[in-house]
Amino acid sequence: MTQPTNSKSLLLAAGLFAAIFLTSCSVKTTKDSAGKEKDVDIRTPFGSLSVQKGSSDIKDTGLPLYPGSHSRKDDDDHNANVNISSSMFGLKVVAQKYETDDTPEKVLAYYQKHMGKFGDVIECSKGLDINFHHHDKDAPVTCEGTGHEYDKALKAGTENNQHIVAVKSGSKGTTFAIVYVRAWDSKDTI
Repeated sequence: MTQPTNSKSLLLAAGLFAAIFLTSCSVKTTKDSAGKEKDVDIRTPFGSLSVQKGSSDIKDTGLPLYPGSHSRKDDDDHNANVNISSSMFGLKVVAQKYETDDTPEKVLAYYQKHMGKFGDVIECSKGLDINFHHHDKDAPVTCEGTGHEYDKALKAGTENNQHIVAVKSGSKGTTFAIVYVRAWDSKDTI
């Protein structure tokens, strides 16, 4: 006989939890001039999610912009700044995509110098891979992974605090991506 009472109590508790969660949640979206969704901010009592498309600043990656490079207007969907945070974990990803008339080797040589401030810089032949090892988050970055559309990449930092520059030959030079990834859990301090 106690089962129906417990089921009703659980159902009532779940309903109360959902009501509190939904009334405490705020969602804000903004649109660009073409009417496409550009930024989204979601806030709950348990954490938040913020996505800003096409509006990231190169400074958010911790690296300078390669001289003479530019972002294509149709690549706004490839440029983003994403933040997820809660009391248990957090993740920040800043991704930018650019083009230059220079060769991939010149772009890599430029960033090789600038990335040294984040630790040993390694060159990966498989392209843009982001790997996390929760058992050793302070381990240096590695080239392990399955590869991506890019030909080569430079990586520096640790598995949970990575700076990446990936390059590929384009029709008129080089397309390159700059990515900054920072992950943390409740035991970390920022």
